[in-house]
Amino acid sequence: MISGQMKIIDTHTHIYSKEFDGDRPAIINAAKKAGIKAVLLPNEDSGSIESINRLCDEEPDFAFPMTGLHPTSVKKDYVKEMQLIEKTLAKRRYYAIGEIGIDLYWDKTYLKEQKTVFEEQLRWSIDLQLPVAIHTRESLDEALDCIYNVGADRLKGVFHCFGGTIDEWNKISELSSFYIGIGGIITFKNNTLAEILEQIPVERILLETDAPYLAPVPYRGKRNEPAYIIKTAERVAECYKMTMEEIAKYTFQSALALFNITSNCIDDEVF
Repeated sequence: MISGQMKIIDTHTHIYSKEFDGDRPAIINAAKKAGIKAVLLPNEDSGSIESINRLCDEEPDFAFPMTGLHPTSVKKDYVKEMQLIEKTLAKRRYYAIGEIGIDLYWDKTYLKEQKTVFEEQLRWSIDLQLPVAIHTRESLDEALDCIYNVGADRLKGVFHCFGGTIDEWNKISELSSFYIGIGGIITFKNNTLAEILEQIPVERILLETDAPYLAPVPYRGKRNEPAYIIKTAERVAECYKMTMEEIAKYTFQSALALFNITSNCIDDEVF
């Protein structure tokens, strides 16, 4: 457990998914006790909307929804999927368009469609003045092309699960209204992200888990959960030669600002 004065936001977690159906209340309670004040929930496709909305209704001062079509969910039926997701935007408040982007790791079959879908969702974000949570896997250049096509100066957001090179950061850094999401990868042995992070302004990072994926050391290989973000924050603090309190403060304020969450929306009960 961390200091009751410390506040952390997990800006990207899938705790609405079936992997947590057996113990979700316990996972949320553990997160709150660890000092996690809020979680942002990225959507995947039309099938995950109901689960996200239900959790956000149950935990209105803790769970904040996004909506969007994940790039690996872009298939032949993408037009129908997009129509279903777009309809949700009028039904409740969402805090970001996400998780959206381009993924060329698993399959390049639908690259053209992924670009079309990504650019359309970027336009949604502009129209609604919402940030975007971007997924890129072996596709940063393609994603950046889409961003510049739509209008980089009108967009803001986060490149979730950043694990790239300094060259990739240099490209992202040109987008002054974008952050990078740092997750459990920073704790992995022999990863180079720690060295790169030293060259990235702390004001440009957010903390995330991507639970149930990418659990940090010493939980690597297990199901990830929001409470484990503390291990990520500890490693980030080491990289910046700062205290945990300083890292928590920087990333907490950045998350509030990007996702337009007012602090009075968050349950500040001290455990």
